[in-house]
Amino acid sequence: MRPEPDFIHEFIPGDSPRTLLLLHGTGGNERDLIPLGRELDAKAALLSPRGKVLENGMPRFFRRFAEGVFDLEDLKYRTNELADFVTAAAQHYGFPTDRLVAVGYSNGANIAASMLLLRPELLPTATLFRAMVPLHPEKEPNLSSVRVWIGAGDQDPIVPASETKRLAELLRRVGADVTIHFAKAGHGLTNNELEAAGHWVGELKP
Repeated sequence: MRPEPDFIHEFIPGDSPRTLLLLHGTGGNERDLIPLGRELDAKAALLSPRGKVLENGMPRFFRRFAEGVFDLEDLKYRTNELADFVTAAAQHYGFPTDRLVAVGYSNGANIAASMLLLRPELLPTATLFRAMVPLHPEKEPNLSSVRVWIGAGDQDPIVPASETKRLAELLRRVGADVTIHFAKAGHGLTNNELEAAGHWVGELKP
């Protein structure tokens, strides 16, 4: 018996071995990032789960105490829960995890960064829009084979440039190949940075 994926989610088969794991921001759902995923890679399969935590009725991937103040125990639990879902989905739908690219926005980018740090075997590549440092792992992973693209807004009121640089420094310290792209933007995304991210994804091994 193949395990059934246990998140509400969308899965759209693709025409290449690559699968994009789409992780929405606060208040999003499993359909929000599908157009973005298609823009980044028109041929990839798309796996898009809905976060299980509700904050004032809005789906998220983990709890927080305040803006930028995370419930770290819940974050760790939810990170492993999401990683287990991705493993089950890969078996259920038959896609290879060595071609998996996490694409996260805001809250989704934060849990993707947490997956890189806590479950490094699962994510060879990540595209993180408006990400923060989610946590500092007790045991530092080896991310020497991992590539990460970070999209930041130079006028973001939620994620300052210093936080973006802290995340890049943390990921580089444990071996990741990190690219940072600063857009002339706030917390929302721009067409130019989506083009830059799509170009970066396009240069990856298909």
